[in-house]
Amino acid sequence: MIKRLCFLVVVPVLLLVAGVAGAQYPILDEIAGKVVQKVQQSTCEQLWQARGKQKSPREQEVIQLLRNDPQMMSAFMNQVATPVATKMFECGMIP
Repeated sequence: MIKRLCFLVVVPVLLLVAGVAGAQYPILDEIAGKVVQKVQQSTCEQLWQARGKQKSPREQEVIQLLRNDPQMMSAFMNQVATPVATKMFECGMIP
């Protein structure tokens, strides 16, 4: 569930990620920071609405890249998991 919300929130920063296949972790850090910022600034209603939206082709590409690189996925999740889970808890999205 956390993964789903993380990826739904990634949409606004995907334009910065066109070259993520060759990216180093500093770019990943920037993306993760923007995801955390977006989640923290979003209202619960906005997060609930974003939850049901279709993923863009670019977002699907980034998700696949993260799935193919366990170290990159781990680094990303280590940065976004706590803030995203906290917001989801506050919004009643997780028990």
